Parts: sequence; structure tokens; C-alpha cells
Amino acid sequence: MAMAAKATTYPHIESTPGVRGGKPCISGTRIAVVDIVLAHQAGYTPDQIQTHFSSRPLTLAEVHAALAYHYDHAEELAEYSRRAEQIEAELEAAKAEHLRRKSGP
Repeated sequence: MAMAAKATTYPHIESTPGVRGGKPCISGTRIAVVDIVLAHQAGYTPDQIQTHFSSRPLTLAEVHAALAYHYDHAEELAEYSRRAEQIEAELEAAKAEHLRRKSGP
């Protein structure tokens, strides 16, 4: 007998339409889970991440909740990174085209 997957809730994490594009954030802040994950991947420890963002110090529980959310939703970060790279490439192509047109034939 197959059982339906139980939805997991993450204390300290919320997604609000219109805030950071609906990305999951630390509750009451605009600090997205992806921001915490990228800081962690850059070598910051959870203790360092607590004071890394300027809006307010985070608790260790908030940092670890964000990391737990990420580990359970790793594909979300991968998709975010793919979209960011695509947008960056499109902007670079548009900039090159603009400079080409501006300089003339």
C-alpha cells in the first residue's frame, strides 16, 4: 500500500508572494534560503552566517533551517542558478549587441 508523502514544514522559513520573487526566506526578513546556501557554499560557517547579512543577526536555528530546507529542495537552488546564468548570458549578449550598434559599421 503506497502512502502519500507527508508535507514537511520548516520553522523559520516562509514564502511570501511579492517578497524576493516568492523565494523561501527567513521568516520576517528578505533573506532568502538561497542567500544562506550560497554563503555556506562560499565557505562561511553557520556561526559566521548569523551576522553576514545586514538586515539583522540570524539565529543558528534560522541558519540551520535554511540549510535543511535547501538539502530537502536542492533542485530549487540548481534551477535558480541555471536561470541566473541564463539571464546573465542574455544581458551580456544584449550589451554586446548595443555596443556593436553604437560603434557603427
